Amino acid sequence: MGGDERETRQELMILDALVQAMDRRDEVFQMVEDSEDRDEAIRRVGQLLGVGELGSRAVLDLQARRFTREQRQAIASRAEELKSKLPDGR
Repeated sequence: MGGDERETRQELMILDALVQAMDRRDEVFQMVEDSEDRDEAIRRVGQLLGVGELGSRAVLDLQARRFTREQRQAIASRAEELKSKLPDGR
């Protein structure tokens, strides 16, 4: 796998985590609220969404203003664009 493909896959993984978090916002917010600290929140959100640490950190760093339908659609569209560039389409 080349560097460009690796970067594309990494961005796609983050975008997929963000879309999942937006779709499951109530559960994500509850996990964060129930966590003792940031590290625990990262672990719990990762387990909830089935994503790694990088994806979990991106979710926790997501600003509340990004949870609008418009922003979700923009993120999902970018994810689809990246998928279309990958040889296996995922």
